[in-house]
Amino acid sequence: MGTYMISFSPTGGTKKVAGWLVKNFGPEVREIDLTDAAADYTRFSFSSNDICVVAVPSFGGRVPGPAVSRLASMTGDGARAVLAVVYGNRAYEDTLLELKDTLVSAGFHCVAAVAAVAEHSIMHQFASGRPDQKDMEELDQFARQIKEAMEKETSDHVCVPGNAPYREYHTIPLTPKAGKGCTGCGLCAGKCPVGAIPADNPARTDSTVCISCMRCVSICPAQARAVNKLLLAGAVQKLKKACTEPKKNELFL
Repeated sequence: MGTYMISFSPTGGTKKVAGWLVKNFGPEVREIDLTDAAADYTRFSFSSNDICVVAVPSFGGRVPGPAVSRLASMTGDGARAVLAVVYGNRAYEDTLLELKDTLVSAGFHCVAAVAAVAEHSIMHQFASGRPDQKDMEELDQFARQIKEAMEKETSDHVCVPGNAPYREYHTIPLTPKAGKGCTGCGLCAGKCPVGAIPADNPARTDSTVCISCMRCVSICPAQARAVNKLLLAGAVQKLKKACTEPKKNELFL
């Protein structure tokens, strides 16, 4: 039996949630990073004895496109999947359902699901500092409940909220740009999950490819990458009402 943590976590919040959940399922955890644009995900094949915690962020109420395609290329073969969707205190809409459908089509057996709140990756004032200690304790309790449920060996897939067809995904017009402080080190280009930053000119960003995941902003050693401040301020005002009231973590069994 193997225990796997499969996550798409550009800025670390989703991975933090996944790591807290997966530690309850086995002493040795193998990690699969879905943000690696160069990886061959077709080589990942599982069995019914495996447990996979699969975690993704919610982007506009949907699973990020690259995560969908990379998960779809894997072979589940009955592996038990614990779904985790992480969102920045607004809403996750159809993300859990899309993640479940993707995994079921790939042959996974979806046994449980969690929706967890983490600090917004762009507008950090929303859910600032989350997941906090209280969240971690709750996720710990969720994991224990999931383990108990798995012992019942039900053949049914977990029921999760969401609608089909899924909501239309609208890209966020917040593409990070490099400022004068850019040293051209290329770290952002090598770590971009979608290859939107050219290695030979890392100061540029292809806005038609960028998914506004903020990976490049979070890892820039010179802190030279940022989004347009005026556009960011407008987005904050637009989401302020929906994001201010703290949301609760949820468990589905």
